[in-house]
Amino acid sequence: MAPKRRPETQKIPELVVRPKSKRNRSPGEPEPEAKHLCVKRPGSSRRFGSSCPREGLARLQVPPPCSCFLRALHRHRLGQSAPPALQQALQQSFLNSLTSYRIFQKAAPFDRRATALAWHPTHPSTVAVGSKGGDILLWNFGIKDKPTFLKGIGAGGSITGMKFNPLNANQFFTSSMEGTTRLQDFKGNTLRVFTSSTTCNLWYCSLDVSAQSRVVVTGDNLGNVILLNMDGKELWNLKIHKRKVTHVALHPSCDWFLATASVDQTVKIWDLRQIKGKSSFLYSLPHRQGVNAASFSPDGARLLTTDQKSEIRVYSASQWDSPPSLIPHPHRHFQHLTPIKASWHPRHNLIVVGRYPDPNFENCTPYELRTIDMFDGSSGKMMYQLYDPESNGIISLSEFSPMGDTLASVMGYHVLIWSQDDAGR
Repeated sequence: MAPKRRPETQKIPELVVRPKSKRNRSPGEPEPEAKHLCVKRPGSSRRFGSSCPREGLARLQVPPPCSCFLRALHRHRLGQSAPPALQQALQQSFLNSLTSYRIFQKAAPFDRRATALAWHPTHPSTVAVGSKGGDILLWNFGIKDKPTFLKGIGAGGSITGMKFNPLNANQFFTSSMEGTTRLQDFKGNTLRVFTSSTTCNLWYCSLDVSAQSRVVVTGDNLGNVILLNMDGKELWNLKIHKRKVTHVALHPSCDWFLATASVDQTVKIWDLRQIKGKSSFLYSLPHRQGVNAASFSPDGARLLTTDQKSEIRVYSASQWDSPPSLIPHPHRHFQHLTPIKASWHPRHNLIVVGRYPDPNFENCTPYELRTIDMFDGSSGKMMYQLYDPESNGIISLSEFSPMGDTLASVMGYHVLIWSQDDAGR
C-alpha cells in the first residue's frame, strides 16, 4: 500500500513542574501474600494456600552490603548472572529510593483519554503516548522544546498499541481502532501499512515486534492474530481466540514463542513455527475473567497476566502446568476507563500496577487511595505504593523507563512522569 501522510500539528501540552515537598505517606494497609492457583489443563483449576499479612514496609531493612559487591556488579553489567544476595540488595535499595519519588512533570495534551504508552528504547527521557482520538504525543520531557504532537482522526481512532521500531528508533508501530496496524515516523508520515480493515466492525487491539526475526504480530477484536514480516508480507492470519485479542507478546529471547491474551478468559502460548490453527497452542491458561494483558518478564522466565477484575498472575515459563502465583488486586474493568495493565520493572523483580479501589474487594478499606502498587514478583508481597494527592485519579498504565529510574503513568487525559526528588538522591 502506498505510504500516505497523516494530519500533523504541534502544540505544547500543559506542563506542571512539581515543587519539592515532604514525602506523602503511602497507605499503610497491608496486602496479602500471593495466593496460588493450580492450573492443570484448560478449563480446570483449583486454589490452595492462604493469605497472610505482610510485615510493614517500615520494618524492611537493607541487607548488609556484599563484600564482593563491586565485583558482582561488574559481572552483572557484563551480562553474567548476579548472585541472589546482590539482586536482593539492589532491589531493596531501589525500594528505599521510592520514598523520594515525586511527579515532576505532568502533561494533559489530549481531548480524550490516553490509551497507550511506550518508552523510547535508547533515549531515557522520551516517551510516546497515544489517545482514544488517535492523537500521539512524542515527548522528550528532558528538554524545553515543544513536544511533537500528531493529530489523530478523532472518534474511532483510538490507539490500542504502540512499539518503537527496534531497527530504527526514529519510527514507531501503532495498532488502532481506525482499522490499521502501521509504521510511522516522528513527522507523522505513514511509512507502511501492515493491516487495514475496510469495515468499522473490525479493528486491531494489540501488537508486538521482533528485531531478531523481523516480524510484526497483531491481534484484532474478532479473535484473529496476524503475523507479517517487516516488509508487510502476511505470513499467516488465523482465528485463534473466540473473542477480542487484547494483548500479544513475543518472548524477549525466543521470539518464536508467543503469548496471546483475550477477553474469552484465556491466555494461550504458541510456537510460531508450528501454528496451524486454533487448536495448535502449546498451553492454554484459563482465567476467571477476561484478560487485559500478558507480558513476559525481561529475562523471559515468567509470564505476568492481568485480568479484568481482581487477579494478577505470575506463571513460570519453564513449568506452565505448575500452579501460578495469584496476587489479589482491585483493578476492575469499566467501559470509559483505559483497561488497567500490570507491567514488569525492567531491572528488578517487581510488578507495577494501578489500583482501582473496589468496595466489593475482599481487602478493601474505607477511603482507599488510588495508588500505583508495586509487588515482589516472587512472593507477591506488596512492597510499596506511590501516591500524589494532587493527581489522585485512576492510573491505568504505568511503565518504568528502560533504565528503571523514571516512571511514566497514564491517568485519564493526563501523562505523569515520576522521578526521584533531588533531595532524596
